Amino acid sequence: MSQVTHGEKMQWFCVAELDELPEGRVKTVVAGHKSIALTHYNDQYGALDNRCPHQGGPLGEGSIENGLLRCPWHGWDYCPLTGQPPGNLAVDDSLETFPVEVREDGIYVGLTTEAPHIRTVTDVMAETMVNWGVTHVFGMVGHSNLGLADALRRQELQGNLTFIGIRHEGAGAFAASAYAKLTGKPAACLTIAGPGATNLLTGMWDAKVDRAPVLALTGQVSSQVLGTGNFQECDLSAAFSGVAAWSGTVLSQSKHAELMSLAVKHALLERNVSHLIFPDEIQTQPAGDAKAGSPEGRITPLQIAPPPDALATAVENLQKAKRPVIIVGHGARFHMKAITALAEQLNAPVLTTFKAKGQISDRHPLGCGVLGRSGTPIASWFMNESDLLVVLGASFSNHTGIYPGKPIIQVDFDPLALGKFHPVTVPVWGELSIVVEQFKSAVAGSNQATDQRAEIGDRWKIWREEKLRREADDRGNGVNSASIFAAMTRKVPANAVISVDVGNNTYSFGRYFECEAQSVLMSGYLGSIGFGFAGALGAWAAAGHERPIVSLSGDGGFGQYMGDFNTAVKYEMNITHILVNNSQLGKISKEQRAGEWDVWQTSLHNPNFAEYAKICGGFGIQVTDQAELDDAIAAALAYEGPAIVEIIADAELI
Repeated sequence: MSQVTHGEKMQWFCVAELDELPEGRVKTVVAGHKSIALTHYNDQYGALDNRCPHQGGPLGEGSIENGLLRCPWHGWDYCPLTGQPPGNLAVDDSLETFPVEVREDGIYVGLTTEAPHIRTVTDVMAETMVNWGVTHVFGMVGHSNLGLADALRRQELQGNLTFIGIRHEGAGAFAASAYAKLTGKPAACLTIAGPGATNLLTGMWDAKVDRAPVLALTGQVSSQVLGTGNFQECDLSAAFSGVAAWSGTVLSQSKHAELMSLAVKHALLERNVSHLIFPDEIQTQPAGDAKAGSPEGRITPLQIAPPPDALATAVENLQKAKRPVIIVGHGARFHMKAITALAEQLNAPVLTTFKAKGQISDRHPLGCGVLGRSGTPIASWFMNESDLLVVLGASFSNHTGIYPGKPIIQVDFDPLALGKFHPVTVPVWGELSIVVEQFKSAVAGSNQATDQRAEIGDRWKIWREEKLRREADDRGNGVNSASIFAAMTRKVPANAVISVDVGNNTYSFGRYFECEAQSVLMSGYLGSIGFGFAGALGAWAAAGHERPIVSLSGDGGFGQYMGDFNTAVKYEMNITHILVNNSQLGKISKEQRAGEWDVWQTSLHNPNFAEYAKICGGFGIQVTDQAELDDAIAAALAYEGPAIVEIIADAELI
């Protein structure tokens, strides 16, 4: 029986065409926000609450058998018109019904006017998150995060938030990490409990080790069944304990705005991952008059000055150095204007770690490119000829190969990073923005360093001549890497953001591509395959309306998250992906040969990636000859949307 009483204000919704539902059938329809099982039986229409009162089964997915509507989950029966169970079964088991009208233009269902939305716990937390500056969420909506997702939806409707629905949670995690690396601001990920949450972990580790602020928002099963082995239950506190600098579970009596404030504050100040767990039933709990939180009075500026003794010793070393060299890491990316000015003052060559590629232009008279395995012979030569290394925001990974036998001044905001792997001459704890300005003031007029600009020019000339020789290599098995990255150097706009993957393609990018003013993103310390295209999703969200977005991967890396090319199509993301296809995990094949192992299980079976791009609704072009490179890259860059340039490459000519 209908529970609509006389005098209640009604809203009518057209839910089906006149001939849409055959006799003896049922289907799920939506009226306003209400899910309804619409039935057609004995030439009459019925509208029943779609949720079975026993296990919550969707009655619209059931069937009408022997005159009764049967629940698809556990076989309970109801009258398809009145919602009453047969016989003398309990009235409490009956379904709510709604009035139906057959009109000339369709089948209408009447509902009482929807009550105003009651503000929930997750509304308060979403408002707080926005107040703290989180503007982008990458994620997947699912059954254990629906209440939280609805709160995020309301923030998006108000223009406070952008939600990007991804196809794999791992891609969303990398996108959030890339967003945070590029901007220094936190992005968030949304997942369900269990597998959705665990799919985040690789991307969260990437953010953690590269010091990027990211917020993980994970659904969870209802509190009352925690610990009972419920469907998709996973101990998320334990799962995230290694990766999250801060983690908390949202409980009924929690200070909900405070929990979100603490989560974002930890992510920002520790440049790390924060994690919040949302049990299912808590998400829709009314919040009453609880106020959202904000960063006002809760966060301090980070411009800490170094201890005076350390500063004085560092300045003394700078003043007497004849051939100082500055090495910048990813941690220096927001301070390069001041660092470049210091280099010009000291006549000091500037080398970068691979993760910091492009932070100084390769066209700058003091720019020497990347140091280490993915680098140029220019950078290593000047390090070896130096008498002082000034290391700013770099981690001293073995991949970079900073020589510990040189006198070293190391500056970092994290005191644990100073002298982490071996002693340094002068460890300086402080924020780069402050320390570099102090260095500039202290050495003004007292610099004794040799001007090394002419030497830098000579070394670049030698290396560029070598690169031209390598461009001429052709074994008839595909395009060589020197030609690929020479074409990218010519065609990729100077203001582009480039998200790169791992593998031989990335080593060659570090070695051959010459940066002008591009920003480069990568999975640096973690070195995770699959980052390239997924990271471009985050780069587009952060800067895609102001800057061209380019990504680079091998065929192995793109295959990890190629499903999210559809995400780029859905949101009309203007991303140009350069895909170096050598039909193998080339770097691993190379390592197997170098270790005198047999090359085994590194070959790949691939589709035509250019055709795949077209099938998804994007642009695709395949290149088999180096003469085609420039035109293909230019065409992809000109396309307004996601594009793939698939280059058939020679795995040996890297």
